[in-house]
Amino acid sequence: MPRMAAASLITRSRTTHLPRHLTCKASPSDHTPRKFITIPEPFSKRRRGRPVIASLREDGTGTGNNRSVGRALEMQGVLEDFPYDVVSKDLQTLPMPLSSTQSSNSVSDEPRLRVAYQGVRGAYSESAAEKAYPNCEAVPCEQFDTAFEAVERWLVDRAVLPIENSLGGSIHRNYDLLLRHRLHIVGEVKFAVRHCLLANHGVKLEDLKRVLSHPQALAQCENTLTRFGLVREAVDDTAGAAKHVAFNNLKDVGAVASSAAGMIYGLDILAQDIQDDCDNVTRFLMLAREPIIPGTDRPFKTSIVFSLEEGPGVLFKALACFALREINLTKIESRPLRKQPLRASDDNSNGFPKYFDYLFYVDFEASMADQQAQNALRNLKEVATFLRVLGSYPVDTSMI
Repeated sequence: MPRMAAASLITRSRTTHLPRHLTCKASPSDHTPRKFITIPEPFSKRRRGRPVIASLREDGTGTGNNRSVGRALEMQGVLEDFPYDVVSKDLQTLPMPLSSTQSSNSVSDEPRLRVAYQGVRGAYSESAAEKAYPNCEAVPCEQFDTAFEAVERWLVDRAVLPIENSLGGSIHRNYDLLLRHRLHIVGEVKFAVRHCLLANHGVKLEDLKRVLSHPQALAQCENTLTRFGLVREAVDDTAGAAKHVAFNNLKDVGAVASSAAGMIYGLDILAQDIQDDCDNVTRFLMLAREPIIPGTDRPFKTSIVFSLEEGPGVLFKALACFALREINLTKIESRPLRKQPLRASDDNSNGFPKYFDYLFYVDFEASMADQQAQNALRNLKEVATFLRVLGSYPVDTSMI
């Protein structure tokens, strides 16, 4: 789909195309739509002109004094060395950075944040968005791509999207979208997933023949569902399965979803905590148009993506940039370089053998305000053919 093509958000009854507006629903029962909400043009112009007044004081509060401004200007030099944006290295064209305190919805005089998530109401992603930004207006999106585009087009302020699960592993689609779009990681949130078996009123467990849910949710409950003797059927998302069962008043079909989805769609909980492993946690990324100016007042994590030339020990040399400085890596993920998936060997006249060309996504425990982290990335630039900082943001140390 072209980058400038209109995105589409989930409505309660059908998909609606979005040039500059969203469709939302007012009632928890999801039956009646609100009228379209239009984001006026002056809003986007005002937000684009936000000045950089971030402070890097240890208490994380903004001061506006000379020391604060000096630290912000110092970080501008870091951004010039390690651009957050792969398209342009000109700081005048980059989005204005946020302070680490502005990454949350803690500023009382700010308007209520609109936060995009993938799925319908009752999705685990909605709960994660509300944990990340309390009192936000959560906006459901049909696809991951839609949530990225909604932020880029100023239709919403943030997006909260899953990136990995402790049982199912990485969500590869969102790794690819991080590189395709010009958004920045401004935080993370970890959410404990607790699956329930839901059904319509009056339906008992022995009445069920099939169960609907997302493929990963079905896999995470495989032993329990096998014991119940239920045929598993995959659908796009957990809350969507609950909505389908409720709206079609199915009597022999259940859904695996959250208890919140059961409440929203009026379903009974036949069984709780049916996941096979209780340590089922999904990590979500908080995305914004503007990067954060990182601080040192709390634990920070930095996410980067880079590519390397083919050769013996090249990846070892890249990772040694962090090991030699005792910087801990918490995640490494490789994804094919789509525009050039295969690379011919230079020492073969026929162009064979061919190698897969990869991008490497790495998370490490350090702030970009830390000199050791800056030195590690300068060292990495010497061996990398491409390097981009996706974000430097506070670590989520809580768990629900």
